[in-house]
Amino acid sequence: MGLKNYLIYCFSFIGFMAWSQTERNGQVLEAVTDMPIPGVNVIIKGTNNGVVTDFDGNYSIMATSQDTLVFSYVGFQNKEILVGNKVTMNVSLEENTEALSEVVVVGYGSQKREDITGAVGVIDAEETFKERPNNDLGSLIQGQAAGVQVLKSSGKPSAGFNIRVRGTSSISAGSDPLYVIDGVPTTDTRSLNPSDIESISILKDASSAAIYGAQGANGVVLITTKQGKSEKAQFQFDSYVGVAQVWKTLEVLNAEQYRDLMTELGYNTQWDQYNENTDWQNKVFRDALSHNYQLSVSGKNNGTQYYISGGYLNQEGAVRSAEMERFSFKTNLSKEVNDWLKIGTNVNYTHYSDVDVTDNAAVNQGGVLLGVLATPPNIGVYNEDGTFTSNPFQDWENPISSTDGADRGYKNQRLLGNIYTEVDFLKNFTFKTNFGIDFNADRYDYFLDPFRTSYGRALNGSSQYNTNINNYFIWDNTLSYKNKFGDHKIEGLVGSVYQKNRWEYSNIERRNFASAEITTPGAGSEIVGASAGKSEKANSSFISRINYDYKNRYLLTANFRADGSSNFGPNNRWGYFPSFSVGWRISRESFLENIDELSELKLRAGYGIVGNDNVGSYAYLARVGSGGNYPIGGQTMPGTYPATIANEDLKWEESEQTNLGIDLGLYDGKITFSVDAYIKKNYDLLLNVPMPTGTGFSSAIQNVGEIENRGLEFQLNTINYSNENFTWRTSANLSFNRNEAKDIVGQVITRGGVASRGNVSLIREGEPLGTFYGYVWGGVDPATGNVYYINQEGESTFTPTADDRRIIGDPNPDFIYSLGNTFTYKEFGLDIFLQGSQGNDIFNATKLQMESMIDSKNQLASVLNRWRQPGDITDIPRVNTEGSTDNSRLSNRYVEDGSYLRFKAVTFSYNFKQNALEKLHLNALKFYVTGENLITLTDYSGFDPQVNAFGGDNAVQGVDFGTYPQTRNVIFGMNVRF
Repeated sequence: MGLKNYLIYCFSFIGFMAWSQTERNGQVLEAVTDMPIPGVNVIIKGTNNGVVTDFDGNYSIMATSQDTLVFSYVGFQNKEILVGNKVTMNVSLEENTEALSEVVVVGYGSQKREDITGAVGVIDAEETFKERPNNDLGSLIQGQAAGVQVLKSSGKPSAGFNIRVRGTSSISAGSDPLYVIDGVPTTDTRSLNPSDIESISILKDASSAAIYGAQGANGVVLITTKQGKSEKAQFQFDSYVGVAQVWKTLEVLNAEQYRDLMTELGYNTQWDQYNENTDWQNKVFRDALSHNYQLSVSGKNNGTQYYISGGYLNQEGAVRSAEMERFSFKTNLSKEVNDWLKIGTNVNYTHYSDVDVTDNAAVNQGGVLLGVLATPPNIGVYNEDGTFTSNPFQDWENPISSTDGADRGYKNQRLLGNIYTEVDFLKNFTFKTNFGIDFNADRYDYFLDPFRTSYGRALNGSSQYNTNINNYFIWDNTLSYKNKFGDHKIEGLVGSVYQKNRWEYSNIERRNFASAEITTPGAGSEIVGASAGKSEKANSSFISRINYDYKNRYLLTANFRADGSSNFGPNNRWGYFPSFSVGWRISRESFLENIDELSELKLRAGYGIVGNDNVGSYAYLARVGSGGNYPIGGQTMPGTYPATIANEDLKWEESEQTNLGIDLGLYDGKITFSVDAYIKKNYDLLLNVPMPTGTGFSSAIQNVGEIENRGLEFQLNTINYSNENFTWRTSANLSFNRNEAKDIVGQVITRGGVASRGNVSLIREGEPLGTFYGYVWGGVDPATGNVYYINQEGESTFTPTADDRRIIGDPNPDFIYSLGNTFTYKEFGLDIFLQGSQGNDIFNATKLQMESMIDSKNQLASVLNRWRQPGDITDIPRVNTEGSTDNSRLSNRYVEDGSYLRFKAVTFSYNFKQNALEKLHLNALKFYVTGENLITLTDYSGFDPQVNAFGGDNAVQGVDFGTYPQTRNVIFGMNVRF
C-alpha cells in the first residue's frame, strides 16, 4: 500500500470512528455530597434519544464523538458535555436552589424552601414510602414530621387513623387536619394509594394554614401526587409480598386452671362434656399474607406532562377473617398549549373493600380480642351439628363465631380529581381556575344466617344493607402576581372559593329468614328498621396572600381569608382569619458572610387566627326529631318533637396561634437543624352547655370555653459521612406538647365508659384533656381478700364514694420522637427508622376485665396468684361469688406506663449494577426486604402500647379494651424501571 493510499485509509477510518456510535458510560453525582443521583435524564442534544441513570447514578448510551450529552434532573442545574473521544464521562450536577425550592407546596401555590416563614413540615414520599407496606398512609407518616402525632384506634387493615397537629384543639368539634389532595380538600385518605404520592407538606401553624381559614385550625396536610419528569417515557413496576403477625400474646388459664377457678366461683357443670384445651389466640391469630402491584408510566415531552398508574393491593389481617382490598387508577395530565395557556387534570379512581372484625368491645358484644382471652379453653370450635360452641355457663359463643359467623363486607367507590386552566397575561399575572370533585359511594352488606349461631337462631336470621353517598365539589379562582425589581421581590394572590358537600344515606334491616340461600334483606319477612336521610353544607370564601422579599434577607408573608358557612347562624355566618409571618435570613448579612461553615441561619416568627367549622350540618337551627308518637282519637299517630334549641349567634371555634422558629444549616447543608416554639389558644369552643329546665332542653350547643396547647419541636438532618462507596445519613425529630383545658364554664366532663363501671376520662379546667379519673388502689386485705382504696383523706376504705375519685393518669405523652439512619455501601442499602412515645399512660381495661373473677369468663394467668385464704399476701383479690365489681373498680391499678420505642421500619436493599441491567434491558432493578414493628421495647403488659379504643374521640385517649394490636410485618419487594 502506497503512502497516499495509506493516508486516505487512515483519515477515512478516523472519520468513520468520529461519526460512528460508540458506547459511552459514566456516573452522575451530586456536586456537594458526591452521592449518586438516580433518574437523571441523559439525552443526545437535538434528539429524543436518551437514557435514565439507575439507582447508583450509572448510565450507558450510544453516542458519536460529535454528539453533546445533556444531563438534566429536577432540582439541579442542567449540564452539557461534548463527547469527543471520551468513553467514560463522570458528571457532577450542582443544585438549582430555585428549582429545588419549588417542590415545597403551600396553600394555593408553592414557595422556595428558603423563603418559608411559617412552620411547614415536608415529607418526601419517594424516599419515605418506597420500601414500606402502602396500605396505611397514617403509619407511613408517623414519626416523619415534628409536632405530628398519629393516633391509631386499631391495627386491623380496615382501620383508619387520626392525626393531631400540635395537640388536640377541640372537645366536641373535629380535631383532625384538613387534607388537600392535588388541590381538592377531603377528610378521608383511606382509599388513597401512597405509591402515587410525590410529597406531603404539613402546614402546622396559623401563619401557613390561614389561607384555609375556617378549615385550618387543626393544621393542613397538602398531598401532591406524581407528575412526569423525564423527556423519555419511563415505566416503573413495584411489587411486594409480605406477612403480618400479632407480635405478642397474653397468657391465660388453661382448661384445668379454668375449671378450678369456676369451681371456686361456684359454677358447676358436667365437666366431662367439656374436655378440650383450646388455645383461642392460636385459633384466631394467623400469619396474614399481603401482596401489592403497581405499574406506572410517566414522561414530559413537547409541553405534555403525564403520569398514569394502576395499582392492586390485597392485605389480610392478622386476626382471622379481617382483610382489605384496593384497586386504584391514577392519571395526571397537563399540557402547555402555548406560552400563555396551560390546562391539566388529576383524576384518581379507587375501588376499596374490606371485611371488618369487631374490637374495642366486650366478648358478649362480639369483641374478638376479648373473646380470644375470655372464652373458656374447655370447649372446641364447633358442635357436632356444625354450629358454634358456647360458654358452658353463659349464652355467648366462641370468637370464631364473631369472625366467621356472619357474611359481611364494606365496599367503596371513589372518584377524586380536578380540572384546571392557567392563563399567563400582562407578563407578571397568572389566572387559574380549578374545579374539583370528591364523589364517594359506599355500601355495607351483612347477613347472619338463621342456623349457625345462637344469635342468628334467636333472630331467625338477619340481613342489613346500608348505603352512603357523599358528593363534594370545589370551584376556586385565583389571580396571582409575581415580580422582581431591584432588591425587591413580591408575590400576590387573590381569589374566591366555593365548596358544597351533600350527604345521603339509607339503611334497612330485616329478620325472619326461611333459609340461608338468599342473603339480601328482601328475603326476610320482618322489617326491623329502615331509614334514609340527606344533609348538605356550603362554604363561600375569599382569599388573599402577599409575599415580600427584600435583598433576599428580610421576608414577609401575610394571609387573609373570609369564610361564610351554612353551619352557623345569620348573626355570625362570616368569619375572618388573618395571619402574618416574618423571616430574617441572618446568614446573608455582611457580618456573617465570611463564616464558611454557616450555610443558613434564619429566624422566623408568625401569628394568625384560623377556624374550625367541623361541628355538623344545621348546628344553629332548631331541629325536630322523629319518633314522637301522639294519641289522637284513640289511635297512636306518628309525630315529631323539638330536638334542639336554635342559636343564631353560633359561630366558629377560633384558634389563635403564635410561632417562633430558627433554621440552621452548616457545612453546605450537610447539617440542617430547625426548632419551633408555639402557643395555640382555641377559644369559643362549640360545647353542649346545661340549660335551665324551663327552656324544655337539658343542654344546647354554644360558643364557650378555651383550650391551650404549647410546645417545642426539633428537627435534625445530617450527612455524617459520604464518599464514592459509603454514605451515612441521619434524621431525627423530637416534639413536646402541653395541653390544658383553660375554661369550660366550670363543667366537669367525663367520657369513656368502660366495662359497665363508669367513665374513665375527665376534662376539667386546669388539666390536660382526657386525663384518667378513678379510685386510688390501696391493696388486697390479707384477712378478707377484698380490695381497699384510699379516700380523699388518705385513709383506707372498702367502700369509697364517688367523691374519692381523683386523677390517676395522663394519656398525653411527655414527648414523641423518631430517629432514622440510612447507610449505603456500593450497591447495598440499610435503613433503620425508630419511632417512640415517652411518658404517656394507658388504662388497661382489658386487664380490668380479665382479672375481675366475677363471672364465667376465662382470666389472665396472673389470677393464679389470687387470694385464697386468710393471711395470703398478694395483689390479686379473691374470687367474687356475688358478681360485685367492688374489687375491680376503675382505679390506678390498671393505669400502666405506655411509653415505647419501636423499630418502626428496617430495610435492607440491593441495587443491581449497570452491566447486569444492560443484559436485562432495564434502567434500574432493586430488591429489598423490610420489617415493620420488628422490635417493640415497652413495659406495657397488654397486646400493644399503640392503642386507642375510642378512636378519634378528643376527650378519651389511651384506653385499651380488647383493641386490635399493631402487627409485625415483613415484606419482600422489588422496584423495576425500564
